[in-house]
Amino acid sequence: MTAPVPLPIWLNGRILPAGGAYVDTADRGFLLGDGVFETMRVAGGQVRHLDRHMNRLAQGAAAIMLPPPDRTAITAGIAALLDACGVETGSLRLTCTRGVGPRGLLPPAQVTPTVLLTAASGLPPATPVRLVTASHRRDAASILSRIKSLNYLPSILARMEAAEQGADDAVLLNHAGFVAETSASTLVACLGGQLVTPPVSDGALPGTARGVLVDAGIVREGRISPAQLRMATAAFTLNSLSVRQVVAWDGIAIPRRPALLATLRAACQG
Repeated sequence: MTAPVPLPIWLNGRILPAGGAYVDTADRGFLLGDGVFETMRVAGGQVRHLDRHMNRLAQGAAAIMLPPPDRTAITAGIAALLDACGVETGSLRLTCTRGVGPRGLLPPAQVTPTVLLTAASGLPPATPVRLVTASHRRDAASILSRIKSLNYLPSILARMEAAEQGADDAVLLNHAGFVAETSASTLVACLGGQLVTPPVSDGALPGTARGVLVDAGIVREGRISPAQLRMATAAFTLNSLSVRQVVAWDGIAIPRRPALLATLRAACQG
């Protein structure tokens, strides 16, 4: 079987072959996780909800005192990369680090960010999800719970824990014991006939798909306890790439609601 040809990338304003692009080994994103990123869905050769992604990236960059990339340059870079790759359906990842710095934690006085765009063809399968509860807790008071930083180790550990238990993903509770989100997705539960998602104050990342649903009045924010989640008449995970039906949590079956699933997909992916 022939291996797929690596797609070109966009790095600091230039389209380069994947094998000919390099990030400095002194880059703070590589060494310290010092940066932010966005994963965006591509449909019909266009990025969906680009303004929401760029707004969140700018907010995340401001939160860690990092100059955000120029939107005009990023928009041009996206168009150039999609044209070079020929991706019609898939995803783009925009990564922005603080760039090269000296050893130690303190960044240089003059920062030159590293900005990278990569593309992938196709989307992950939107198959049903079986969840377990992660053993460690989400720190809702941490700034990292509210931005898409490169510090993703807690989510990585949660996903590894889920895999060890034969599940697809893990639910992260905060230190007060309330639901925050899954390792890389917003959680939505049908409670009392309403679609509810945890508030940002409980450790939920302000996801772009989540924002679309809340702004449309389809989903409301509300605190969710584990006891409430066990009684949910439906549950879903969603992010910019997919909306998936939750069919079990910690071995407890959750009813499937195909009509609700279709409604959420239409709203998020339209």
